[in-house]
Amino acid sequence: MALGLVKKLARGLTRTRESLAASLQAVVGGGTEIDDDAIDDLEASLLAADLGPALSARVIDTIRERVRRKGLGDGGLLSAVRSALRDGLPAAEAPLRASGRPHVVFVVGVNGGGKTTSVGKLAARERAEGRKVIVAAADTFRAAAIDQLEKWVERSGAEFVRQGPGADPAAVVFDALKAAKSRGTDTVLVDTAGRLHTKTNLMAELEKLGRIAAREVEGAPHEVLLVVDATTGQNGLQQAREFTRAATLTGVVLTKLDGTAKGGVALGIHDQLGVPIRYVGVGESIDDLLPFDADAFLDGLLAGETAGA
Repeated sequence: MALGLVKKLARGLTRTRESLAASLQAVVGGGTEIDDDAIDDLEASLLAADLGPALSARVIDTIRERVRRKGLGDGGLLSAVRSALRDGLPAAEAPLRASGRPHVVFVVGVNGGGKTTSVGKLAARERAEGRKVIVAAADTFRAAAIDQLEKWVERSGAEFVRQGPGADPAAVVFDALKAAKSRGTDTVLVDTAGRLHTKTNLMAELEKLGRIAAREVEGAPHEVLLVVDATTGQNGLQQAREFTRAATLTGVVLTKLDGTAKGGVALGIHDQLGVPIRYVGVGESIDDLLPFDADAFLDGLLAGETAGA
């Protein structure tokens, strides 16, 4: 990841990092050895950063074992925590790409999570990489969502396919894919209706959109990205778990990372579901959607050398 992006990611993680750093400082308290009480306090700080109970417990088990075997001074605590977290994360994964054209991406999530703006930012990323992009406004339930998306698409330089409010979302997807095939479009981004994971009818509609896409383009959708609001913490993990029952998720877009001290939920989602974090949102600008990089994320989370660069 380029240094400029690393710095931007570190800034986006400021609130989580400051909260976690304060907790870690309280844990070590100027002492030279880490005892059982300090480890208990460390676990509480990891939970507060929303790593989740399972991942936090595994990190703590690793720390306890290191203390038991050879001791661990406060100077080595951050390094040990970072190492334990890094062991559970894969190397940076490039977004999936279809072998042919168009590459079809469904973007799903609940209302208010930043889904529509994420579609616009994804379109901008694709355009910046020289690809022809069509965005399909398949969230036809809210006129405001269509208008909002259109503004983002205009800023990105992509093409836009829409119908009126209340139209059949499947018809929008069909039109977008037909246009993409005739125009030699590289990427089709489909903004689906914001849906609660408890609404079975909307989940069934998502499955229908998938069937339409597969009928028109081989292997589509090639990616299904779930947008999760980082400020929701562990509720975001529950959303992700429920969405995996309705669609084969290929990645997560974690938004609003700059507005929360719960940025550790990114690690919890990957740990519990095995779904890679593809992008993280660290601001409101069109270029504030960054590819997820495990090492840069941990540096930003734990105030490593890179984060301070």
